[in-house]
This record gives sequence, C-alpha cells and structure tokens, in this order.
Amino acid sequence: MAVKSYRELEIWKKGIDIVNRIYTVTKTYPKEESYGLVAQMRRCAVSIPSNIAEGFVRRHNREHRQFLYVALGSCAELETQIIVSLEQRYIAKDIYDELAEKLDHESRMLMNFIKSISRTL
Repeated sequence: MAVKSYRELEIWKKGIDIVNRIYTVTKTYPKEESYGLVAQMRRCAVSIPSNIAEGFVRRHNREHRQFLYVALGSCAELETQIIVSLEQRYIAKDIYDELAEKLDHESRMLMNFIKSISRTL
C-alpha cells in the first residue's frame, strides 16, 4: 500500500511527538530564555516534521532527500540545545535522557529513510 500523505509516516508522527514534548518542557524555562533558547528549541523541533512533510510533497527524490537531511540537521541542533539546557539546569537528567532518546530514534529513522530514497536515485 502506497503512502498517500506525510501524516501517515511514522517518522513524521514521531517528529510531531518531539515538537509537543519540547513545547511542554520549555514552558518551565526562565522567562529570560523566551526569546533565546526556548524560541530556538521550538523552531528546531518544528523544523523536523515540517521538513519531512515538505520533502514528501516534492515529487523528486533528490529534493525529498535534501529536506530529510535538513530535518536530520535540526535533530542535531536540537540535541545540542538540550545539552545546553541540561548544563544550565533548565531540565533534569531524566528529561534530558528522554529527549535525547527521542532525537536519537528520529535521527536513525531519518537516516534509514534517506538510504531507502537514495537507492531509487
């Protein structure tokens, strides 16, 4: 069965899960981070499923793959930001571990998806 919408992709659904979790976690950050780290983390998180969706609607595999690489880059960027959050004591170690695991899983799924698309080029 062919996938008709990016909303059917597990990789997109997990990206949305990351977005929701980041929004929840960053609500507890200090007010002075509202326009700094919080805004950047939220943009990065939203970028992951957004680029998966945009790549999906492109009808060319090379473009699709490029958008997946952008989503992968956003995972790495967000991982860096959760490390900063941990070191600044904005989040506890268990929250960091949870988010790091979600990002690691999403990154692995993205790499596998990129590999599968690359085989059809």
